[in-house]
Amino acid sequence: MAEHYFLLKHLHITAAYASLAFFILRACWSVKDAPILQARWVKVVPHIIDTALLALGVSLAVILNFWPLPPWLSAKITALVIYILLGTVAIKRGKTPAIRAWAALAAVSVFVYMLGAALQRSPLSWLAGLG
Repeated sequence: MAEHYFLLKHLHITAAYASLAFFILRACWSVKDAPILQARWVKVVPHIIDTALLALGVSLAVILNFWPLPPWLSAKITALVIYILLGTVAIKRGKTPAIRAWAALAAVSVFVYMLGAALQRSPLSWLAGLG
């Protein structure tokens, strides 16, 4: 399985960016109360992308023998839970367009933190690169 590391890594990265792009699109639709947000495919596609993203992430963790989890990965997983919660507010739970917009911006900020934590391999995320 280790021989597939680079393929899995790049598929994981691609799924992460696809997830973010589709989240931003759905968040925009949510803020605008666009009816397309209720389309079946719009509700199904994120689950497919995110399932692939999670499966690829777990596969990478297994290949790299990340147990116990390194601090940067624990921070990334914690941030992922926050991202998901903010995402639900941004897409469907926010009562007003303004609340949904702020939640979407906060979710994207958390995504940027997760990206930095992964690239810097530090819970300090992008701040680790400043030292």
